[in-house]
Amino acid sequence: MAEKKILLEAQDVVREFLDGSRVLRVLRGVNLAVPAGQSVAITGHSGAGKSTLLHLLAGLDRPTSGRIIFDSVNLTSLSDLALARFCNRTIAIIFQFYHLLSEFSALENTMMPGLIAGRPRVELRRRAVELLEAVGLADRLHHRPSRLSGGEQQRVAIARALINDPALILADEPTGNLDEETGEAIIELLWKETVGRGRTLIIVTHEPSIAARADRRFLLTEGKLHEKM
Repeated sequence: MAEKKILLEAQDVVREFLDGSRVLRVLRGVNLAVPAGQSVAITGHSGAGKSTLLHLLAGLDRPTSGRIIFDSVNLTSLSDLALARFCNRTIAIIFQFYHLLSEFSALENTMMPGLIAGRPRVELRRRAVELLEAVGLADRLHHRPSRLSGGEQQRVAIARALINDPALILADEPTGNLDEETGEAIIELLWKETVGRGRTLIIVTHEPSIAARADRRFLLTEGKLHEKM
């Protein structure tokens, strides 16, 4: 059987931050190659740099050195505008704290990445409704975030992440702000809508039971990734 094409690759990625006159090296040469359609879990203690790495892979930040390659495109060589446009169409990130826009409804929040991408509003609205129905929010389309539970807000965040049909979904502790029962339901839904549909998923988690679902598991420690066999 032929090997799957590598969709995302981090090559010797370093990320440093200035703390006054002191340089903090959070990532110390991270290497990762993820084939299309694979699920990857990244664990590590708080402050290890997991979110920092995910933000780099999502194009929300840039490495101090090293390269991030997505589908043969060197993201680190793109201008800020080109990077934002490229990632909006191809990569989505789901955060722990949802980051929904409070003045907009669930439907409008879901549509937002597509509107930014310039997609036709009628087509976009139809797709947003389909996604919200798929995540069990058919009766919450016009509710603003303040009228939604934490689990419902995270469902909106998942629908929003899928609106542009991204090839890669990144999830940063998506159940960290939810109770256990709701968190389990969100993970079931996330796996169904991503891995179950052939998408590539990278998830940061503290939960061993969530990490165990993934095809591959990595520990981020001392600024480097180590694969668990």
